Amino acid sequence: MTAIRIALFVLPVVAFGQQVSFDRDIRPIMSDTCFRCHGPDVSSRMANMRLDLREEALKPKRNGTPIVPGDTEHSEIIQRIFAKDGRVMPPPFAHKELTAKQKETIRQWVAQGAKYETHWSYAPVKRPPVPDGAGSPIDAFIQARLTQEGLKPSAEADRRTLVRRVTLDLTGLAPTPAETAAFVSDNSPGAYEKLVDRLLASPEYAEKQAVRWLDAVRYADTAGYHSDSPRPAWPYRDYVLRAFRDNEPFDVFTREQLAGDLMPNATVEQKI
Repeated sequence: MTAIRIALFVLPVVAFGQQVSFDRDIRPIMSDTCFRCHGPDVSSRMANMRLDLREEALKPKRNGTPIVPGDTEHSEIIQRIFAKDGRVMPPPFAHKELTAKQKETIRQWVAQGAKYETHWSYAPVKRPPVPDGAGSPIDAFIQARLTQEGLKPSAEADRRTLVRRVTLDLTGLAPTPAETAAFVSDNSPGAYEKLVDRLLASPEYAEKQAVRWLDAVRYADTAGYHSDSPRPAWPYRDYVLRAFRDNEPFDVFTREQLAGDLMPNATVEQKI
């Protein structure tokens, strides 16, 4: 019965030729259910077993080898997660339980060679190949995914809807009647691009984008702790607004945030 159930789960993956990714598919599962006892924290590690590092996960242990790439039958991790007795992992006391889909995903990953990947934040950025399709690369990726899912794009919205959508998205505000009328009556080929460029250069766009950053750095115009006295930090707020409005490169913005006052010949703006 177990073999039949496993076979049923395998079929969709084999049919579509999907490769299980450690970062995308396995790491989230193990982070939630495995790393507490078999992760980087030596103080809570059990059975001297680590699953977050490939070289450690492939080392033979007293009760077997945790992972044997390409060999699910002799991989202890597979025997344990599919066990029906007291050997099952995660154990009941962990109050974690793998779903049938998660178990099968791990089984497929081991069968495919148990390839590990470094965390995405440490991997160099690679530009993916753009799928065949008309329009911008973004449109090509969207169209390729729609085709994969057997879907078709919706018909283009009318011009009043377009100006309302993009204005709300970029500024958080609805367009004025005059702005709506101007776009509806603009029949030039680049009318939509001009609209987007105008919105991106607006102070309202900068204000909407800056909100999340200012929240992240806990910016406030007043102290709000022992007393609610004003804090003269508004030059920093204005600096962030200008950075978003002027489309300052993110690497420059980051350096100025972390160490603007330590930069050689730092300007007043960088020190702020």
